[in-house]
Amino acid sequence: MANPPKAPPPDRIDGQPSYWLMKSEPNKYSWDDLVRDGRTRWDGIRNHQAAIYLRAMRLGDLGLFYHSNVGLEIVGVVEIVQESYPDPTDPTGRFVAVDVAPHHALAKPVTLAQMKATPQLNELPLFRQFRLSLVPVRAAEWTTIMAMAGET
Repeated sequence: MANPPKAPPPDRIDGQPSYWLMKSEPNKYSWDDLVRDGRTRWDGIRNHQAAIYLRAMRLGDLGLFYHSNVGLEIVGVVEIVQESYPDPTDPTGRFVAVDVAPHHALAKPVTLAQMKATPQLNELPLFRQFRLSLVPVRAAEWTTIMAMAGET
């Protein structure tokens, strides 16, 4: 069975990366684990909307690495280093994975509370689609979060 067509993510401009927020529970796989490993497969996603987002990721796209459940903060930036491929942990063959590598740690983490208190981030999908482990981030939202992290 062929994979469905890849949908373009929001704000994609030819030659420019798109941005994502990727959640991981730090007690299961933390930023430090990713830095130690140098690269990992982002797998185990079983939500159909999140799978659409995985299929939309392209080489060079950047993601915010968010510690969920514990910490509740963005701690680093990852780069997509392998586009979607069949998730080897999915026995049905319907879902995909991507590979990510650490790009850089943030100068200072950005907490969920800080993001919720920032009017420019009111439309951040993290707040509307909070159960998804992966959501797109608009360019303006990315710029705001990077400024909050001291990355200007």
